[in-house]
Amino acid sequence: MSEDIKYLLTPTAIRERSNQILALAKNDLLNHFSLHEDQIHYLSRALLEEIHQNYPERNIPYHSRWRHFSVDGSNRIDRLNSSLEGLSSMEACMAKLELTVISVLLDAGAGNSWNYIDKATGKTFARSEGLAIASLNGFASGAFGERPFTASADSLRAISVESLEQIFQATSSNPLAGVDGRAALMNTLGECARRMPCVLPSTTPRLGNILGEILEQTTENILDAEDLLAIVLTAFGSIWPGRLLVDGVALGDVWKHSQVRGEGKTDKLVPFHKLSQWLTYSLLEPLESFGIQIVGLEKLTGLAEYRNGGLFIDAGVIALRESDSYRIEHSPSSELIVEWRALTIALLDRLASQLRADLGVSTEEMPLAKILQGGTWSLGRKFANRARTDGSPPLAIKSDGTVF
Repeated sequence: MSEDIKYLLTPTAIRERSNQILALAKNDLLNHFSLHEDQIHYLSRALLEEIHQNYPERNIPYHSRWRHFSVDGSNRIDRLNSSLEGLSSMEACMAKLELTVISVLLDAGAGNSWNYIDKATGKTFARSEGLAIASLNGFASGAFGERPFTASADSLRAISVESLEQIFQATSSNPLAGVDGRAALMNTLGECARRMPCVLPSTTPRLGNILGEILEQTTENILDAEDLLAIVLTAFGSIWPGRLLVDGVALGDVWKHSQVRGEGKTDKLVPFHKLSQWLTYSLLEPLESFGIQIVGLEKLTGLAEYRNGGLFIDAGVIALRESDSYRIEHSPSSELIVEWRALTIALLDRLASQLRADLGVSTEEMPLAKILQGGTWSLGRKFANRARTDGSPPLAIKSDGTVF
């Protein structure tokens, strides 16, 4: 892999390219967005209030898929742990890693019309929470493996649109956005699992074998968060459909913008790696419970997705130059969406710096993994609910189930 490609797979590249977009916005040179920095102070106060309300003791957990499993106060995680009793610590960790990978990669936006009924509780969930609980229930039923609580290569490769619709209760009257793309994602995920060396003897190829690759990068039970992201990007880079290829390497969540400058083959390219970073954040707890200490969390960036991005639009920090752009669907590859996502990354760093100063804490004490949970994500949802009756994002995106 060339140095150019390695660079695009780092949080450093995400920050540097996003800050290029922010610099253009500060000079009023972006084609689609204007910047109103004075609103950052107002938003910082709102975020401070949100954190005090959500976590008055400031015991903020990581922004993680694991939060969604217990969104209604249910003891789903306790039930999962009970189901894994009797397994070795390695097997239990593999199972949790498998659940995490599957659930995160199925977490792209569900659309405004889909919901999921949890038969165990009778409660109805939508969006990320619904996707999380549906994927957990599917995992527990054996939908992704030869037996419950596993995800095997062959089972993932056999996932069909119809079987995924059954897992997610998707029908013509309860449509799930991008279901075809999600099924294809699971199929290629199975190919990734098939190529991973087994870490346990006499086992079929499983997704949890990524634990072996993680352990190879771990020294004295310590792993750098940036190395964990690199493992995720390398292990799963081939699953992303129809994306940019450079030197035969699938770049994943990397897009073009004509005003962004870079060296060599990185020119005009802007990386985000939203789902991969979301996955990295979500892997922290299973790995820590296995005894691995994750350091350097502050190196990772925020997430360029519609709740954080929508927060900056709804709070008036950024605004579209053309009001008609709010009423039409945009492709993730459009420069408008690239600008929006890059501004989200750069402004999350600005907002985080202001918040840490207000709280008197360091970056290590309050990494973005906690600020997102504390939280910009929930505040983004609140602002969306105030602005639009259905709580939808301020921009409409053509989703294939693999980006947002």
